[in-house]
Amino acid sequence: MGPRVLANNAVVITSLLALCVGVMTGGGIILFREGIAAMHQVTYGSDVHWLASTAEALPWWALLWPPVVGGLVVGVWHHWTMPTGRTETVSHVIEASVLRGGRMPLGRGLACIVGAMLSLGCGASVGREGPAVHLGATLGAWLAQISRFGRGASRTLLGCGAAAAVAASFNAPIAGALFAHEVVVGHYAAQAFVPVVIASLTGTVVSRLWFGTAPAFSLPDDLTLVSFLEFPAFALLGVICGLLAAAFMVSLIVTDLTARRSGVPGWLRPALAGLVLGVIALEFPEVLGVGYEITNRALSGDLVLDAAVAIAAAKIVATVICLGWGFGGGVFSPSLAIGGIVGCAFGIAATALGPVGLSSGHGAYAVVGMGAVAAAVLGAPISTCLIIFELTANYALTVAVMMAVVVATTLSRGLTGHTSLFHWQLARRGLDLDTDRRSQLLREKRVRDLARADPPTVAPDAPPWAVAAAFRDHGGEKLFVVDGAGVLLGTIALTEAMAVLMDDEARTRRTALDVALSRPPVLAQAETLEEALALMDSVQEAQVAVVRDRSSMVLVGVVHERDLLRAYAEALGRLRAEERGDPDRV
Repeated sequence: MGPRVLANNAVVITSLLALCVGVMTGGGIILFREGIAAMHQVTYGSDVHWLASTAEALPWWALLWPPVVGGLVVGVWHHWTMPTGRTETVSHVIEASVLRGGRMPLGRGLACIVGAMLSLGCGASVGREGPAVHLGATLGAWLAQISRFGRGASRTLLGCGAAAAVAASFNAPIAGALFAHEVVVGHYAAQAFVPVVIASLTGTVVSRLWFGTAPAFSLPDDLTLVSFLEFPAFALLGVICGLLAAAFMVSLIVTDLTARRSGVPGWLRPALAGLVLGVIALEFPEVLGVGYEITNRALSGDLVLDAAVAIAAAKIVATVICLGWGFGGGVFSPSLAIGGIVGCAFGIAATALGPVGLSSGHGAYAVVGMGAVAAAVLGAPISTCLIIFELTANYALTVAVMMAVVVATTLSRGLTGHTSLFHWQLARRGLDLDTDRRSQLLREKRVRDLARADPPTVAPDAPPWAVAAAFRDHGGEKLFVVDGAGVLLGTIALTEAMAVLMDDEARTRRTALDVALSRPPVLAQAETLEEALALMDSVQEAQVAVVRDRSSMVLVGVVHERDLLRAYAEALGRLRAEERGDPDRV
């Protein structure tokens, strides 16, 4: 069977498994969301869609105890189940995709989704889409592992899980597929695109069978773009959203760092965050939960300017405290809520100050704000624009969103120096995705795999004529001087040997050891291709001796620069194959 047939079969198998990933992820998200809804009934006596409205009528103690007690439960849960005592985020999914060959522990992924369900169930101001992405990616990685898939296909199935999660969360299959490629997989290769789309569609179907076909947000019927003359206003809103997104990300990073340095035990931090959240909720109950209710109010224009500004500020503070101090959850929903509220406030001001009849209304500006803040925080401008398009089915308004998204993402990246919050989190862990993946591939190959055995050697007491004969017999540019035990004592370059042979006195009195370089550069056989390339670059040698280890200095071979460069090219080829999502089942 030819390679093309095998590859096609592998694509079919990967696509079938992508279908399974979509079903499992969709089912997992159903359980996740229903678990949150059940907890809301217990903690607040409320439906998940009306949490803020219900909370307004509750006594003060009923707003304080759920996040405090829930925070304590979350802290203990993470302390017991997570190696670091903290939940994992989308940044860990990206790390697994790029640096770990699509491998994610199933147990840890399930622990994360339970922690997120407990957090959201007690009213934490966090998002549910991030944990859903982590769950989907974990399920995809697990299925790839039990199917004995290699790195490329494992990364593809991990991306399938992420796509199904976003698609099921927002009822937006196109955006789900693009989000997986843009944020998690990192490329749009055809080999990965087909399975990812299949998983995204499957996740959407499963979600719709349970929750129905209604969009994630309630959009007003008159949502439209009145005039393209509003584009300067949309660009200005993009500037505001870019500044807001940068401030939001900086606050998250600083708060997380402060919490780690506070000395407060990790298991206790979520309870303290819950106390702060409860106090904020006494005045602004809109901060509780994912924020879909307040986002819908912003879309319908059911806010006044001063209230919108105050609620947006409260939502930012509540989200920063909850995420920074250990609740489990994501930033997608809070980013949409913050952007929607700020966009609504901007729309109120623009309508009041602009020409009569030239404003598209508060709802349109809220939609634009949602897209701009979310795109800047997530580093996903393409998929964010597609989410808006799938939610609104309004092409003209999507163009306005694109305008604000471009401005916001450019400004945010310029201010923070990072493409997204996730990449910033990775950088804080000392990870550079491009550099680290290349280095990882180079570290997988050892010098022993590239060394040539039986290097040309000469005894230390060999006379110059014997050295000349050795060069003639082997035809190389270097000889290695070794003693009877095989220990490397030095190296002789052809140019050095010729200089000795041309000197009559030296030719009769000097030995091989006298001519040799006594401390030549060497590589231990256990060292990596990365270390070998670095040494070759520093010494500018065409070949280097390979020893058993640096303590014994026993010569075992020689490695040539051309062999190292060939291995480097092969490693880069593997990297490109993984990026294309080539199926490589082991």
